[in-house]
Amino acid sequence: IPEWLNFVKGIVDSEDLPLNISRETLQQNKIMKVIRKNLIKKSIELFAEIFENKDDYKKFYESFSKNLKLGIHEDSQNRAKLSDLLLFHTSKSGDEQSSLKDYVSRMKEGQKEIYYITGESKKAVEHSPFTEGLKKRGFEVVYMTDPIDEYMVQQLKEYDGKKLVCITKEGLNMADGEDEKEKAEAAKKANENLCKVVKDILGEKVEKVVVSQRIVDSPCVLVTGEHGWSAYMEKIMKAQALRDNSMSTYMVSKKTMEINPDHPIIAELRKKADADKSDKTVKDLVWLLYETSLLTSGFSLDEPASFASRIHRMIKLGMSIDDSESSTAASEDLPPLESEAPSNMEEVD
Repeated sequence: IPEWLNFVKGIVDSEDLPLNISRETLQQNKIMKVIRKNLIKKSIELFAEIFENKDDYKKFYESFSKNLKLGIHEDSQNRAKLSDLLLFHTSKSGDEQSSLKDYVSRMKEGQKEIYYITGESKKAVEHSPFTEGLKKRGFEVVYMTDPIDEYMVQQLKEYDGKKLVCITKEGLNMADGEDEKEKAEAAKKANENLCKVVKDILGEKVEKVVVSQRIVDSPCVLVTGEHGWSAYMEKIMKAQALRDNSMSTYMVSKKTMEINPDHPIIAELRKKADADKSDKTVKDLVWLLYETSLLTSGFSLDEPASFASRIHRMIKLGMSIDDSESSTAASEDLPPLESEAPSNMEEVD
């Protein structure tokens, strides 16, 4: 019996197994393979039966959902059958969980892909800036909040002929009509200089800076490469006790910063950058935007102390506290330095 079915217990009665041979030889017997195949088949049929009863399946899924997802990751032959048994919270399902079959039945006309987002909790992904554009257009987003989901979707590429697309990665194209494409092109042209300035300031921290179609209310987000790790997967891998650092160097994809051209912060930043790109305020604001988008996009801060000092500086600015005054006050509190008399070591010299 495969590892993902380790919660199933029972006795198998068979008249066809030879008993006068060693256990090692018996395990290689053809009949054992047939028994294994039938056990998996019968188990999936039993799960499908439980699935018909909503309350019973809810209890079953709470206990064994990880096993089903592990089955999708490991068992390529039964992947399609097991994917019918999965349940997820979505942007339209409310407090109830929904199957992928139900998601497909609710899909908008012309929608060819299943959109999903991975994260630490339902609350975190529900208010994620990545979902803004899709929700505005009326698309449903699947919330995947179990760490094993990240491994599962690496194998479950599609469902019912619909490709599964991670909305936190590159390659999400939402400009459908000609008007939208023209608008996107115009925004790209208008923000070309700002994108260049932001990239120069951030340097190696981001691969490129582009105009976004996926955000509505947020000023900017950080997306990862289509074939690299997502922000949540990066967190999972960093938490591994026996992680391989050499692997993470090529799997951690370079981040792309996407800016919202319609946001007032970006509009004001564009004006300041056009006026003087070497302005210290512009640099400070760009770094602040980068670090806040790291947090909202699901990443961890590399330097929390520098982020905190920027926030403190903004608070001082809001409270009209002069930086020079506070530094003078701090220096006044310090005890006076002792007179610089030659030390004993210097006398020996």
